Amino acid sequence: MVGQQGLNLAVGIITSHFGDVVAKVCSCLLRRGSLSLQEIVRDIGLPPARVKNCLLVLVQHNCVQAYSVPRAVTQYMGLLDNILHRMRFPKFLGILAAEFDDPLCLALVEGLLQHGRLTFEQLVMRATSTKSERTMAIRDSLRGSLDQLIRAHYVERCPKPEPFISATSEDETSTARKRGSKLWTLEQKALAAAALLDAERFSGIGDINGDESNSNQLEEKAKGISASTNIGEKRKHEELEFDRETQAAINENEVLWRANFEKFIHCLKKKACVTSVRTRLSLDAAVVLEAMIESSNHKKAKENLVTSSLDEILEWVMKKPGGRLMTMQHVRTCLEELKCKSSTEDTKALYAIDLGEIVEECRSEEVGSLVLQRYGKDAYRMFRLLVKRCRPVETDNLAEITFVKKKEAPGILYKLWMDNYVHMEIAVAYPGEKRFLWKVNTSTLYEHILNDMYHAAANLSQRIAQNREQQQEIANQPANDIQSKEYDRLKNTRIILETSLLRLDDTLMLFHDF
Repeated sequence: MVGQQGLNLAVGIITSHFGDVVAKVCSCLLRRGSLSLQEIVRDIGLPPARVKNCLLVLVQHNCVQAYSVPRAVTQYMGLLDNILHRMRFPKFLGILAAEFDDPLCLALVEGLLQHGRLTFEQLVMRATSTKSERTMAIRDSLRGSLDQLIRAHYVERCPKPEPFISATSEDETSTARKRGSKLWTLEQKALAAAALLDAERFSGIGDINGDESNSNQLEEKAKGISASTNIGEKRKHEELEFDRETQAAINENEVLWRANFEKFIHCLKKKACVTSVRTRLSLDAAVVLEAMIESSNHKKAKENLVTSSLDEILEWVMKKPGGRLMTMQHVRTCLEELKCKSSTEDTKALYAIDLGEIVEECRSEEVGSLVLQRYGKDAYRMFRLLVKRCRPVETDNLAEITFVKKKEAPGILYKLWMDNYVHMEIAVAYPGEKRFLWKVNTSTLYEHILNDMYHAAANLSQRIAQNREQQQEIANQPANDIQSKEYDRLKNTRIILETSLLRLDDTLMLFHDF
C-alpha cells in the first residue's frame, strides 16, 4: 500500500505533465479509490464536461482504467504505477537506444510515450511531416520497426477499454477463504479483466490473428476453400483475401498501441541485478547472469525465477564482449558462484536463479548504507546483526557480539527505534527488572524507507519545476551579463537536481517495482 508521500509524488507528476485541473481529478481517484463520473464531479466541484475531458486525457496516457460493475455506472480508477513510470521515460528510451540500431524504433516508442495510445496510422502521420512524404517505403519501414518492437515486447496492444466485472457471490468468497486462496479486490479484478492474452497482446501489425473471432472466421473460410471443388471456389478465395485486407486495415487504423512498461521495468531490474552481482561477486558472474536472463526472455517479465539450459546460456554468453573467451567449465563455475539450482530435463542441464533473492540483497545493502551514513559504524554493525538474526536480541547481548560499548548501545538503538529502523520489545525477567529486546521488521522498514524516498522525490520534482519556471522568466527578459550568468547557474542546478532524481528513482524502483 502506497503512503501519502507516494500519492503526493504521483499528483505532482500529473500536475507537471497535464496541469492543475487534470491533477485535481487524478488526485481524487488516487486518494478515494474507484469512482464514477458523478462522484468525481460532486467531490471536486467541476463541470461534468470538464471532468470527462480530464478522464479522457488520463485514459489516453494510461493513467486511468475504466470498468463496469452490475447495477452501477462506469467506474474509474487511478493507476499509480503507470503515473510513476512517467518520470522514467528517459531511462526507457535509453534502453531502446542501447538495444536497437534502428532510429525508427526509438521514434515510435518516443511517440507512444509522449501521446500515450496511438494507432499505426497516427504513428505514420507523426513520423512524416507532410502528406507527400508519407510514401509506401516509409510506411513499410515503420511497419517493420513496429513489428520488431512488438516481437521484443516493448510495444503492446492496449487493454480492453471498459471490461465488465461480475459481482462475487458470498458462496464464492467463503469457498475461496476455506481454500486459502487470495481474494482479489475489485480494482485487481478490473485490471485482470482488461488484460489481453499474450497471443493477442503481442500480435503484430500484419497479424490477422490479433482478433480471435476474426481469426476463427478466416480459418473456417480457408477450410471451406480447401475442401471445395465447385465453381464458386475462386469467389470464396477472393472473399478470404478481402477479409485479410480488411483485418489488416483494422490493425493499422483502429488498433491502439502503447509502450509496455512491464518490459521496460524488467530490463531495469535485469540491469540492477547484473550491476549488483558485478560489484559483489565478479565481472564474469555478471556476464553469465545477464546471458541467463536474456536467454529466458520468452518468459513473463514479472517472474523472478529465471530458468535456462546450459546450451542457451553458453550461446548468449558468446554474444557478450566479456564472454567470448569463457569456456564451458568457466561458465559452470560462475553458475555455482551465483548459487544457481541445477536440474535435468530431457537430457538437458537446466539452471535456475531467483532474481528476487538478488533484489533482496540489494535492498539490504541499501538500507545498511543508509544506517552507516546516518548513525555510524557501531549502529551499522548492530543493525546488520539484527537483520541476519531475524529474531529479538537483548541489548547487552547485542553489544557484546558487535563489540559496541554497553553504555553506548542503548542510546544508539534508541535513535534507530525513534526513526523506525528497529522494533523494540520489553520483557520482564523477574519483578522489578525490565529487559529491552530489539529486532528488524523488514516489511515495515521498507515501507518507511519507501515513504521517505517518495517524499524526497516529490521535493526534488518541485524544485526542478521551480527552476524551470525561473529559467523561463529569465529567457523572456532582455539579455545582459548578469542574467546570462544567472541562467547558466540555474541550468547547472537543474542538471544536478535531475541527476539526483534519476538516482533516487533507481533506489525507489528497487523497493517498489522490483
